[in-house]
Amino acid sequence: MGARYAEMRAAALAAEAAGFDGLWTWDHLRDTDREDGPGVPEALTVLAALAEATERLVLGPLVLNVANRHPGVLANAAATLQQVSRGRFVFGIGAGGSARTPYALEQRAMGHEIPGDAVRAQRVVDTIAAVRRFWGGEAGFLRADPPPPIVVGGFGPRMAAIAGRHADGFNTQAMHPQLADLARIAREEHAKAGRDPARFTLSVFTGLDERWLKGDSRARQTMERAGVDRLILLVAPPFDVAAIERAGRLLPR
Repeated sequence: MGARYAEMRAAALAAEAAGFDGLWTWDHLRDTDREDGPGVPEALTVLAALAEATERLVLGPLVLNVANRHPGVLANAAATLQQVSRGRFVFGIGAGGSARTPYALEQRAMGHEIPGDAVRAQRVVDTIAAVRRFWGGEAGFLRADPPPPIVVGGFGPRMAAIAGRHADGFNTQAMHPQLADLARIAREEHAKAGRDPARFTLSVFTGLDERWLKGDSRARQTMERAGVDRLILLVAPPFDVAAIERAGRLLPR
């Protein structure tokens, strides 16, 4: 939130050099912590630029609000990013914040109504189906080759089930009090749908802290017991490149 692209690029290059595996952006238009803030660079534009600036890192949004873009636009953007990144794109999507969250302000500013949880969740299901149809080459749309994995973000059992049934991964909070239950729901729904379990991933996010970086720490062991495949560490701007480099030295090799 509130970062400039030059800062984001410098942090991305530092993260890649330090040994981290991925880069992630927000899909927001305004800084929820600062009403007078400079705004937030658009997620997909930033990812395309960072895909050109980096060589190895996986890149993705966590997560795109499906209310902000038509599924056809999303499908084309994701297929384009898969080309630009040379197969490193992860397509993260979600239902967007409810009317009770600070993110409602940016939705209302765009003239969007904010329906209830069930309607917003169904939009995610419908978007996944439409995007996969477009990726298959319907009516001359750009094919995604190979199709990027789809990760659904959420915080409750409804979104965990949707992720398991329709997507390739689920993303939630590392410190979620029901993390183990959400992971179980997602994986059970994935199995019921008869989909490839080897492709399903559980990712979680938390703040950058030394305890998450050491492979033998209690925090990391907790994540491993929950079946977490990817740990995403949040860093706020202005990004401290030296701190990113120091963190990289603590990563398990």
